[in-house]
Amino acid sequence: MPLQATQVSPLFNILPLVFIFGIFYFLIIRPQRQREKEHQKVLQNLSKNDEIVTTGGIHGTVVNVKDKTVVVRVDDNVKLEVEKNCVAFVGKIQGAVKPGEK
Repeated sequence: MPLQATQVSPLFNILPLVFIFGIFYFLIIRPQRQREKEHQKVLQNLSKNDEIVTTGGIHGTVVNVKDKTVVVRVDDNVKLEVEKNCVAFVGKIQGAVKPGEK
C-alpha cells in the first residue's frame, strides 16, 4: 500500500512570513514613523529664542526662522544658517515653563 503525502495549503507556507512582517511593522516601522511625525511637528513649531542642538552637535539659540533654514546664534556675533532638517533637538521652547518654576 503506497503512502500518500498530504499537501499543505500555500496559505500555511506564507503565514510565517506575514507574521514576521507584522512583528517588524509594529516593533520597527511604526515607531519610527511616529518619531518622524513628532520631529516634523517640532521643526514646524520652531520659533525665535528656542535653544537647539544640530545633528552636527552645534548648540545655539534660534535668531530667525525661514522656510527651509534657521539662523542660529552660537556665540556673540557668530550666527550660522542651517537647514531645518539638521535640527536634532529643541532644548527649551519659548514660553515653556520648566518643572518646579512658576
